[in-house]
Amino acid sequence: MKTEILSTHTQELFAHAVYRAVELLTAGEVVALPTETVYGLAANALDTEAVAKIYSIKGRPSHNPIIVHVSDLPMAKRCVAAWPTSAEKLANSFWPGPLTMVLPRAKSIPDIVTAGGETVGVRLPSHPFIQAVIRECGFPLAAPSANLSNAISPTSAEHVSKQLSGKIRLIVDGGSSQVGIESAVIDLSTQGHRVLRPGMIHAESIAAVIGQGVLNESAGDKSGTLRSPGMLRKHYSPKAKLLILEWKSDAELKSRMMHHSSRAHIIAHTSIPSTGGFGGVSVMPRDVAAFARAIYAELHRCDEAGAEVIIVEALPNQPEWRGVADRLGRAAAE
Repeated sequence: MKTEILSTHTQELFAHAVYRAVELLTAGEVVALPTETVYGLAANALDTEAVAKIYSIKGRPSHNPIIVHVSDLPMAKRCVAAWPTSAEKLANSFWPGPLTMVLPRAKSIPDIVTAGGETVGVRLPSHPFIQAVIRECGFPLAAPSANLSNAISPTSAEHVSKQLSGKIRLIVDGGSSQVGIESAVIDLSTQGHRVLRPGMIHAESIAAVIGQGVLNESAGDKSGTLRSPGMLRKHYSPKAKLLILEWKSDAELKSRMMHHSSRAHIIAHTSIPSTGGFGGVSVMPRDVAAFARAIYAELHRCDEAGAEVIIVEALPNQPEWRGVADRLGRAAAE
């Protein structure tokens, strides 16, 4: 299969890419589209066969549900069986944006999207391209990250191409993702609202909007059904082994990595190594938004450079870093 890559950097190219994406999605195909979080592998969320192609292309486990992306609130409400006051408040505060709300699903949402569960995750993305595509399609899009299952999520069209070229018909290049990690997920389907996946919208901000506290993450319900993607223990992983370490000096770092390959790449934000002996050193911003925007691209780069081990400096233990810490923790899991 030949994969077409379309740019969007002029008005004419943007319009053509929207037309082509809508044409393929309406025909039941799967395409890679930019969002503000990471690039998504999109299909008609109401078409069981189209969504099945997502699972097949990614090698995604069938028990891992997929988030449904919408273009406005009326479409979101058509995807769910209930729209509580808390959903209205959160939508008014954080949509469009990197927040997914888990709610009882509407009958129109196929089992394959929810992995057989009775809830569905719904999000209104802020990227203008995917918004335009959903509006033109007139149906919601199921869209997990556009990568092979468990691999690093893509934040550029190039990342998508390296993993999925030849497997899909179209990749739309909408530039680098501006958030850089996947959306926060809040479960509103039960009385005790629960953050299932942390993100750049923090639990404290969510609690302030809905006027009540939120509970810590929980992977499934009593039946063991996953209510959200991103809950698998190992996820978002580079090819290289990833370690999260703390060190106060070059000597301490080298002693801690004594048993690891000299092809170790260091990703640091505060304790920057000043001597050689490493496969490479990357200096990351200490600002959490900038760090999140850059981290997946840096992990991709380390893999491409042939790193055998990636050592990431431990992150600050602060609420705003929970989303990034979650992704790195899952990437480092054995």
